[in-house]
This record gives sequence, C-alpha cells and structure tokens, in this order.
Amino acid sequence: MHEAGPIPILFTRHAIRRLSERNIRTEWVERAIRDPDREIPDPTDPGLTRAYKRVPEANGRVLRVVYSAMAQGGVSVITAFFDHAAH
Repeated sequence: MHEAGPIPILFTRHAIRRLSERNIRTEWVERAIRDPDREIPDPTDPGLTRAYKRVPEANGRVLRVVYSAMAQGGVSVITAFFDHAAH
C-alpha cells in the first residue's frame, strides 16, 4: 500500500496506446495503484510492480497494472490489462 496523499502517476506512450485499445479508463489505473486489492513484485523484472484491482464498472473484472517507481517520486505505468486468470 502507498502512503496517504497523491503520488504522481505518469503513463508511458505504450500504456496510453494499450489503455485506448482495451477501453481501460485512466481513473481505474489510478485506483489500482493508489488502492490495490493486491500488489506483488513482477516475477520477471524486479524493477516492476503488479497492482491488481477489481473494477465494478467493468463487470467486476480484475485489472492488472504494471508500473515502475520513479527515482524522483511517483510511478510510471508500463501497461494495464484485464487479467483473465485473476479472480
């Protein structure tokens, strides 16, 4: 969990494209980062974190957001998608 208060959230070009293609709202991504249901280190890249959040507005599907912490504070969103394996 992140400490209280807003943290800067930036989106890579790749993430912006994927959100558009997948009809994922930035507010859902921000919610997943700020208040995840579950958060784990990425098993293939220790510099990345996976945040999971059930999205009621998307029929309760689970959104997976992959992001990295930035040295100057905040996070950079790499990608996001609905994780069909997560329940």
